[in-house]
Amino acid sequence: MEPLQRKMKVASLILHRAVEEKKAAENAAAVAECDCEQSLEARRCIQAVAQSIQETVHRRVAGVVSRCLSVVFDEPYEFRVKFVQKRGKTEAELVFCRNGREIDPMTASGGGVVDVAAFALRLACLMLSRPSPRRMIVLDEPFKFVSEEYRDRVKEMLLELADQMKIQFVMVTHIRELECGKVMRIGKVDGSVC
Repeated sequence: MEPLQRKMKVASLILHRAVEEKKAAENAAAVAECDCEQSLEARRCIQAVAQSIQETVHRRVAGVVSRCLSVVFDEPYEFRVKFVQKRGKTEAELVFCRNGREIDPMTASGGGVVDVAAFALRLACLMLSRPSPRRMIVLDEPFKFVSEEYRDRVKEMLLELADQMKIQFVMVTHIRELECGKVMRIGKVDGSVC
């Protein structure tokens, strides 16, 4: 075989191999594009399901908390759960709203609003638990920062919730205005607990 023929044959083999590699690369790109589209579709589907769950949780939790706040306070706050993306994860921010304005519950609310909201959040968690646990909540001084003017309303709220939602509350408190249902007093007599 002459050198020219040899060079032509090698060039033909190189060209054939390049064509095959190009086809393989095109096939790989098509598969990757399909995988990418499927991944994006899966992501959209997961995000839609997550948003639906977040809306359901918000409705249920905010409903319980807002209801408790409205029973106790004259100008009740509306409670909202805002879901936000931070550091690649979804976080829940808890906010109060009044007259269309958001209020940070930890800095701008008084009279025991945070105590009532914290109680209502515990109640909402109990109501959302699956399978349903025994409907009982044990509370230790849950309303210690509630202003005196609202204590009778807190007591009414507890009695109403116990009746309507069939929940038993076991509460430790030093606040006599909050005593309701079966009351047990524990104290010291001559240095011993009775």
